[in-house]
Parts: sequence; structure tokens; C-alpha cells
Amino acid sequence: MPVTKDPDNASAAGPAIILVEPQLGENIGMVARAMANFGLVELRLVNPRDGWPSEKARAAASRADHVIDAVTVFDDLASALADLNFVFATTARQRDGFKAVRGPVEAGRVLRARHGMGQRTGILFGRERFGLYNDEVGLADEIVTFPVDPDFSSLNIAQAALLMSYEWMKSGLEDETKTNFAGPDMKPASKEELHGLFAYLEGALEARGYFRPAPKKPKMVDNLRAVLTRAGFAEPELKVLRGIISSLDRFSPAMPRGDGSPGDDPRRLPAAAARARKAEVDRPAPNGDDNDAPPLGGKGTDND
Repeated sequence: MPVTKDPDNASAAGPAIILVEPQLGENIGMVARAMANFGLVELRLVNPRDGWPSEKARAAASRADHVIDAVTVFDDLASALADLNFVFATTARQRDGFKAVRGPVEAGRVLRARHGMGQRTGILFGRERFGLYNDEVGLADEIVTFPVDPDFSSLNIAQAALLMSYEWMKSGLEDETKTNFAGPDMKPASKEELHGLFAYLEGALEARGYFRPAPKKPKMVDNLRAVLTRAGFAEPELKVLRGIISSLDRFSPAMPRGDGSPGDDPRRLPAAAARARKAEVDRPAPNGDDNDAPPLGGKGTDND
């Protein structure tokens, strides 16, 4: 006998999810979790293999206890569908017969339209191992199938329930691309602010000797501006960029602004060039007495 509950509250939440002979409590729990993610609450089970209730199902439901607590168990599929007006059967296999076959997007819209007309609807899912029998599909009104790889078309029932629950919720949005939250609402940068960044960056690059050779500067400036205008910056983003440029535009006392490219800074030369410069600095002065110095690499004249 099915567990009794308020049918009006169940119908207000959308289509019922019906699982035929589910084998694992964990899968039932994951179906309940998927339903709760997208606002569905009515879960019906037909002859669950390991019986009901199931602590494994409750654990896998990850706090979707309101779905688990309201589960209805039926002895046969016909009883589970008896009070419904329209039912989709999910299958990955082509079936003989005359039933319409829809994809999940269209199926979600059909369910939403029928729900709006006050009809009670359901989505039928088969066993983990082999899905639904033909006579079980025959009890449904239409078929819904997913655009999966034909060479690997089997879906876990929780995955299939998640897809259909998602399409159900999406079909009820005013804008199907709308999300529950959005990124920050930032004021777009004005052209004055953007041109200010151009001027600031150009000045910093000029001081560093970036525009070389000089005849190519106009084209290089054009390229920089093309890159920066493509992004469509917001005002806070320009402030970040100006801060970055300001941090990089600090010069050492040895290399003040306007002294040319950073490549001219001895501290940035390759190691070999740095060593050569050090050797030149360490070389004795021209007026010194070379005979006073010990032979390079020797022990000194006192030990010869």
C-alpha cells in the first residue's frame, strides 16, 4: 500500500519522479538530491530491491530529507501512475511503437505547459542495469531521450533525473539563460578614463625606451590602444591597471626616468656580461707596476 500524503502540495511542486525497481539505496538518495536541487519533491518508488526506508538513501540524499521523508512506495507501476494525467518514459534505446520522442529541452517545456493547465505529470525512470521493459514504456504517454554518445548511452538514474529536473526548472524561468546570482555590477569606464590610461601607459613606456625604433612608435601605440579597447573595461578595472603600471613604473636611483631601456641597467645584464664587466673593474690601473702582482693563478714569488 502506498504511503499517504497531500496530493495538492505534491502537484504544486511539479512532476513526480518514478523509479521502477531501483536497486541501490545510494542511487535513490542521489535522485532525491538532484530533485531537491531543482525544486522537485515527489519521489515514487516501485518495488525497491532492498526495501524502504533506506538509511543509505538518506545518507546519499545529502540533506534532501524532505524528499526522502515524502517517498511513496508502490507494488506495481500501474498503481504508481494511476493519478497522473501525463507521463514521460526515459530511455536510451529506440522502441517500436507510435509514441512521440522528445529531447529533454522540449520535454521540460511540455511538462511545464501541462502543469500550467493543472495536469499532474510524471517522469519514469528504469532500473540501473537495463532500464524499462517495453510494456512499462507502453504505460507512458511519450518518450524522452538524451543526446548521448550512441556507443555509451547508459546513464545512471541519478544523472538522468538531474538532467530532467534541470530542464523542468529551466522551463519555468522567464529567461532560460538566467542564473540565481550574477557577477558584480560595475560601471563601464568612460572614454575619458580610458584615454587617461592610454596617456599614462604611453608615458611610462616612453620613459623605458619601449618605442624602438622611433619611426614605429605610431603603429605600436595604435596596437596598444586596440588591445585595451577590445576588453570593454569597467571603471574599477582601469584603476587596477593604473595601479599595476604605477608599481612597475618605479626606477632605481641608478636608472632614473628617461635613462632608456631597462636592458641598459647593469643589474639586469646576463650573467656572462656582468662577469666581464666585473673583471674589467678589477683590472689593475694602467700606471701600476704589473710586476708587483703575482702571476694569475700562481702562489706568489716568495714560494717559487
